[in-house]
Amino acid sequence: MGHLDHATFGWLTPVLSYAMACIGAALGLRCTVRALGATGRSRRNWLLTAASAIGTGIWTMHFVAMLGFGVSGTDIRYDVPLTVLSLLVAMVVVCAGVFAVGYGRDRTRALLLGGLTTGLGVASMHYLGMAAVRLHGDITYDPVRVGLSVLIAVVAATAALWAALHTTSPVAVTVASLVMGAAVSSMHYTGMFAVSVRVTPSGTALPGATAMQFIFPLAVGLGSYLFLTSAFVALSPTSGEREASASAQGHDERGTQPGERSGTGGRPARTA
Repeated sequence: MGHLDHATFGWLTPVLSYAMACIGAALGLRCTVRALGATGRSRRNWLLTAASAIGTGIWTMHFVAMLGFGVSGTDIRYDVPLTVLSLLVAMVVVCAGVFAVGYGRDRTRALLLGGLTTGLGVASMHYLGMAAVRLHGDITYDPVRVGLSVLIAVVAATAALWAALHTTSPVAVTVASLVMGAAVSSMHYTGMFAVSVRVTPSGTALPGATAMQFIFPLAVGLGSYLFLTSAFVALSPTSGEREASASAQGHDERGTQPGERSGTGGRPARTA
């Protein structure tokens, strides 16, 4: 059996992966709150942004944590197509859950269905990402811990969608995102503690890319996307702010007479 190390860089990867999960959750919740206050195309766009943020945050959390994963006696490589597929799965399933909540008429039913769909999708993303691991040996899983990780994923996803429906203030969103980050990280490490590896020493080259060759640059790119999107959401006005601005502008236009706008105080201009 190979010795598994889930933190080869110490606390760096667990803390950084938790931070990425929190950022993705916070951004997704804020976008969902904006979506529920919008209509038409604007609602759709906010929901798409929310889904991409949550999906990106979850995927980035997983693979930043995987940067610290090592097995004694073997190198580790990643199958690039499977790794990219795991990212697409995360995006699609989170999108399905967010849209179920954003457009569902029966909020309770939509919440349960969206939470189940999203949770199973997050778990699928995790184990699809693990299927992309290439090493000299065989990977096996403890079915009880796998089941527990899936349950945590479903509960975490349902809680995230519930928070999207019931949290509006920045403080509430911050607290919810911290809890969600902890839940997603717990799901990941529960799934990782279900892993056992039987190493088969070999001198043959492993297929795929190393974590630093592929995972690290992609994680940096997706992390940059989260930070830039967070700045955009923070700077864009809310629906309430836009309505207040439009109301104030309309009031100013109604309260200004034509003569006042010409700077003559409403009196005919004097001629020399």
